[in-house]
Amino acid sequence: MHVVIAPDCFTGTLTAKQAAEAMAQGWRSSAPHDLLTLVPLSDGGPGFLDVLATALPDAQTIAVTVADPLGREVPAALLMCEGESGLTAYIESAQATGLHLLAADERNPAVTSTWGAGQLLEAAVAEGADRVVVGLGGSGTNDGGAGLLGALGVGAPELLGRGGLALADLPDNGLAGLHDARARMSTLQLVVATDVESPLLGLQGASAVFAPQKGASPQLAQALEGALGRYVEVARRTLPEAVDLMTGKPRRLDKEPGAGAGGGLGYALYLLGGARVSGVAEVLSAVGFRDLLPAADLVVTGEGSFDWQSLQGKVVAGVATMALETATPSVVIAGQALVGRREAMTLGLSGTYAVAETPEQVEAAMADPVGTLARRTARVAATWSPAR
Repeated sequence: MHVVIAPDCFTGTLTAKQAAEAMAQGWRSSAPHDLLTLVPLSDGGPGFLDVLATALPDAQTIAVTVADPLGREVPAALLMCEGESGLTAYIESAQATGLHLLAADERNPAVTSTWGAGQLLEAAVAEGADRVVVGLGGSGTNDGGAGLLGALGVGAPELLGRGGLALADLPDNGLAGLHDARARMSTLQLVVATDVESPLLGLQGASAVFAPQKGASPQLAQALEGALGRYVEVARRTLPEAVDLMTGKPRRLDKEPGAGAGGGLGYALYLLGGARVSGVAEVLSAVGFRDLLPAADLVVTGEGSFDWQSLQGKVVAGVATMALETATPSVVIAGQALVGRREAMTLGLSGTYAVAETPEQVEAAMADPVGTLARRTARVAATWSPAR
């Protein structure tokens, strides 16, 4: 039996590579006769570059230093690769904006900034990139990408680099350099690789859905929504919106799918002329995932929490959908499974397995993530792999 093991990272405990190795360890303990192919994956968030670096052996890693969400210097990298579109630079925005860069008592989306993501984009331009793919996800910011724009010279640092809440006082000329920055980026193919389709504002937007995960109280999330509303107002005055040829109405970039990704970082990249792709689709293409499926008997994917967000562009959804196209069975092994069987089946998944189902099991899984994941995978292998 040929099994493709293709998990995302288990956020906070295991990288995608570590998760794949733990799952392989467990599978081999029950079914040592099976052929395993390990394909760690990412949807654009943490681990994006690590996964691509493995899949693109000819790519070159360029080390850089950028600002973290609170302005402290942190190491980051660009992954440069020659391809059909010329020189492509891959950027993992979480290296500059990630929630993992902040201690628990530092998580405050009112003041965290995407300035470092702008520095990464500047570095890619300086390296001569023809195409820049920016992976979004795992951010600790909620500033609508204002910090990124500030780093590109769109406005004053004291206006754009102080976090999302400061945007409530953004003056009418606060984005005066937007035209020049957009013109400079017009020589690039700017790709926004994101795992979510959320707009910037509203009940499904960055502040309402994701800011609480980054430390915002309900009151702060509401204040951030108002601040981002002012930011959008200034942006629309500064950069007139193109007309949608289908409807004849202005194209609202803040309402575009993915504008709310990365705490609104997607919106800023749209202002610069970026176009969205599915983050997991970009990675699946880079690793040649589709080519592995005809020879596979089963695909095993996984992530830390299989929940409603998993159904909307995450690794599990991307893997299951592609496997379904070739009629290859797929199952998910997750730290916790919060999605019902019916919803899982709509993705094409043939089985859903949780490592932990009780508070005690969750605690044990956090204490020994490799061991608990391996043991759960061993039990799944005993179910799916035919005995010899």
